Amino acid sequence: MKVLVVDDERPARERLIHMLSSMQGMEPVGEASNGMEAVQLVQTVRPDVVLMDIRMPGMDGLEASRHLAEMEEPPAIIFTTAYSEHALEAFDSHAVGYLVKPIRQERLQQSLGKSQKLTQAQLRKLSRESHNTGRSHICARVRGNLELIPVDKIVYFQADQKYITVRHTKGEVLIEDALKNLEIEFKEKLIRIHRNALVNTPYVSGMEKSRDGRFLVNFRSIDDKLEISRRHVAEVRKFLKSR
Repeated sequence: MKVLVVDDERPARERLIHMLSSMQGMEPVGEASNGMEAVQLVQTVRPDVVLMDIRMPGMDGLEASRHLAEMEEPPAIIFTTAYSEHALEAFDSHAVGYLVKPIRQERLQQSLGKSQKLTQAQLRKLSRESHNTGRSHICARVRGNLELIPVDKIVYFQADQKYITVRHTKGEVLIEDALKNLEIEFKEKLIRIHRNALVNTPYVSGMEKSRDGRFLVNFRSIDDKLEISRRHVAEVRKFLKSR
């Protein structure tokens, strides 16, 4: 069984790798210090199981696990944490594997033996329970691989039937999601300008009226212009005046 170790503390990673190396049938195949590194490394080493710390700077373990669940064959996730067992009752109730630090070898062996893959529903519940205020990255599948787009680099989301175009400062990708879900998740960052479009407010430079009477949003960094529906014109104008 191939195992990837993810923890922001080097001594913790080294200890887990040492324990794994002494277990028959277990092969440590790499280590990562944060969620971003973990998502990238998983696509290279293809582990069967990821030992994932929950609290890490940058992208935490819960968000990384949500992105990994987008893979066609995601690895099983076992969370490692310094939380008390009482605090982890919610995780246990959703059948999510976890290990409380300091991790003992016997417990590690047991958890690896019964590791389970996380479902999308479980990951959504975990995200709510972790008090996350929204993902730091959006995950898209591009030519079979996962591409992570930092939310602060996204200019706008535009829906077209079942897909959403994610326009960012270096290009665009397609994802399957619902604009309403994105609007709720990133309510502090986004403003709706049309039933099919959300814009990231730091990139909005102004609005203009076209010759045919339509209102359009202008952006910093890119030349795109998006139409503002008449029902949202007042809200956009109010936002621009408040800056």
